Amino acid sequence: MYGSTDTEMPARKPPTVADVRAGGQPPGLKDRRNEEHWAGRLYMRTASPYFSWVFLRIGFSPNQLTYLMILCGVLGGVAVALASSGTAGLVSALAGALLIQAYLLLDCSDGEVARYSERTSITGVYLDRIGHYLSEVALLIGLGFRAQGGLHSGIWVELGLAAALGAALIKAETDNVVVARAKSGLPAEPIGGDRALRPRSTGLALARQVASMLRLHRIIGAVELSLLILVAALADFFLFGSGGGTGLTATRVLTIAVAVVAVLQTGLHFVSIVGSRRLR
Repeated sequence: MYGSTDTEMPARKPPTVADVRAGGQPPGLKDRRNEEHWAGRLYMRTASPYFSWVFLRIGFSPNQLTYLMILCGVLGGVAVALASSGTAGLVSALAGALLIQAYLLLDCSDGEVARYSERTSITGVYLDRIGHYLSEVALLIGLGFRAQGGLHSGIWVELGLAAALGAALIKAETDNVVVARAKSGLPAEPIGGDRALRPRSTGLALARQVASMLRLHRIIGAVELSLLILVAALADFFLFGSGGGTGLTATRVLTIAVAVVAVLQTGLHFVSIVGSRRLR
């Protein structure tokens, strides 16, 4: 998940998986606040060194892996949009979930390869962030078309677009804290650690804590959403069969939910940032 550059690798003996794990997963990697995904800690960081070892042996550069990550994430959104009902709908939902798992794997491996080969860079960080933007937006738009039942406009597509805009704005709000601090000559991380992230208002702090406990924001994340789309596809298949349903299907309920969460989270996240010490 760290940045990379495409300069030549220094000559060294062929690595082992243990070498890649030691060099690519430094102590504390899995404990990074707001950086390490729960799926990475749960299983992907266990599997990724084996794939990173293969990528190193093949000769993939870290940036090439990041580009592949972006491709898998965007294709995940395309896949879920291609079909919405029956067996085809199930297959498209499964394909989308598998592509997002590949996206997560590559998100782990590009950083591991970069760290092991000492090729981290600002460019890689930038590409990584753009990849997260594009993948989440593509999946939410894909969900909108899936709920619509075809590649044509309608209220469900509009809800998917609203959710995608919200997801992008939430990331932009977070990233622009760093931009604002840099333009003001301040370090990227505010002094005070976690305390600086807490709103100064007691009411806002309590609301932020409750929202964090509920973790509703996670349903607009690519990994979680891809799995929820698959669950909704299974529910629709067993409830409606090949017809897919023309009323309020599970897929459409999910589309409403992600749109509401994305819009609310955009506003709440903005208030939380402005009301904290991150901009001071």
